[in-house]
Amino acid sequence: MTAQDQLLIDVRQDKGRAVLSLRGELDLASAPLLQAELDSSQIESASMLVLDLEELTFIDSTGLRVLLTAYEHSQGRGQEFAVTQGSPQVQRLLSITGVGEHLHIVAPGDELLV
Repeated sequence: MTAQDQLLIDVRQDKGRAVLSLRGELDLASAPLLQAELDSSQIESASMLVLDLEELTFIDSTGLRVLLTAYEHSQGRGQEFAVTQGSPQVQRLLSITGVGEHLHIVAPGDELLV
């Protein structure tokens, strides 16, 4: 299985907001795919970045590092940043590491995702 099979990324832009919906596993093999999307000029120029983790079934420390880097870069650009809660495994990792306390977490049906 290739990294592209492990992680599918759907990118939508609307009202100055970039929403990246992640489906599958975010780990050492697939993290570069997400990083490449995050480094694109259209993502960097959005006023807000939202990572929809609802369909993300697994995340490891490498994936967590990419999320934190995205958050830090967004803050540096003056860009708002939010994530959805994600699967129970994703929520657990964000909780255990304390990362969830620092991120703006929105409900899956939030208007930011529309």
